[in-house]
Amino acid sequence: MNPLATELNAALAGTAAEALLSGLGRRMYFPKGIVAQSAEAKKGATRANATIGIATQGGKPVFLPTIRSLVPQLDPEEIFPYAPTQGVEKLRELWKKDMVRKNPDIGDSKFSLPLVVPGLTAGISTLADLFADQGDTLVLPDLHWDNYPLIFETRREATVDTFPFFTSAGGKSTSGGDKSTSGGDKSTSGGGFNTPAMEETLSRAAKKGKVILLLNFPNNPTGYSPTVEEARAIVDAIRRVAATGTKLLVITDDAYFGLYYEKGIYEQSLFGRLCALHENVLAAKVDGSTKEDLTWGFRTGFITFGGKGLTDAHYEALTRKLMGALRSTISNSSILAQSLILRSLEDPERLAQKAEAGKILRERYLCARSILARKKSTAIEPLPFNSGYFMSFHVKRGTAEALRKALLTGGVGTISINDRTLRVAFSSVDVEKLEDLYEQIYAAAEKL
Repeated sequence: MNPLATELNAALAGTAAEALLSGLGRRMYFPKGIVAQSAEAKKGATRANATIGIATQGGKPVFLPTIRSLVPQLDPEEIFPYAPTQGVEKLRELWKKDMVRKNPDIGDSKFSLPLVVPGLTAGISTLADLFADQGDTLVLPDLHWDNYPLIFETRREATVDTFPFFTSAGGKSTSGGDKSTSGGDKSTSGGGFNTPAMEETLSRAAKKGKVILLLNFPNNPTGYSPTVEEARAIVDAIRRVAATGTKLLVITDDAYFGLYYEKGIYEQSLFGRLCALHENVLAAKVDGSTKEDLTWGFRTGFITFGGKGLTDAHYEALTRKLMGALRSTISNSSILAQSLILRSLEDPERLAQKAEAGKILRERYLCARSILARKKSTAIEPLPFNSGYFMSFHVKRGTAEALRKALLTGGVGTISINDRTLRVAFSSVDVEKLEDLYEQIYAAAEKL
């Protein structure tokens, strides 16, 4: 093992973070090579800097005017050079400050400076590299983004154990969750988030001494976020499992953060309550400007760690391991995208503009909710939704894939999540077209 990796492991010794590391995570380090030496030279090479492989003239990057003219308000240094592996420092600081503003439950909890990654997928995949080994268990609700199993199960050979996302219509838990990632026919409408089933599945997986839990709110594909009471219950359940001695990595995928449409929803990231919850819990928040600031193609996300008892030295060691993982895969994220987001964070009009954009999505949500309230069918039933971009149907007759294909034949695109779940992105449909969209869905479902 490289001595630098050994040093980082020693710095983390005795913490949940150290116990949770995968074999790759233990081996990972950030080399004192080209990038590190170039960073030192940037500060100390006052006569000539012959380190980094870019073309400069007079200390400024050489560029093509045809490209420069497309972003006239940015300086060339904000467009053309390589960004630091960990991201532009000022952007990281502003994102952390904004995170505290959005999540007052963080309070005085100590947490790391966010590290920039090229999108939330890269953030989740990097965490999988550092913490998931063959045979480790990832606990997920049965209704989840299909990239999670691809990352953890296919790439890292972890075991995915699911639980029913929703309680049954009568409010009783349909606990137990099988080990399939398909979801099957377990999540039916009528209930809220199935915390008892989550805790039971965590407790079963906890027998190995280590477990990874991944929660995504507002959820893709359901468009559901927990209520204030449900959020409290989720956190309490995680605390109880941690108290048994099990080490937990809890990842909050906050891709759709801020898009809440009903009263009573917990309008913060669970990270705020998890980052000082218990010494056996390491919380990892993955978020970004992608949906929050409508910058889907910028591919700019962040990873932030929080854990009770962790110090600045611990967070620095985790950050160096993250930097090593990024250096060995994507090297660094786009400086142009980071510069644009940084400028936006500094703009006093940003929050008002986000609120206006949010009104568009809220209007579509309310329209979809109104339409669905009038619809009745024995073939499909809408699952609970209250936030985000999506809502889903539980398909009672036929399969979701058959319904998807039937709709596509008629010119309507939807997504079949599993045999019984059809996802509809109301976010991408103009409000005046929603009535026809749902009319087509219900008509096609009745023909199955």
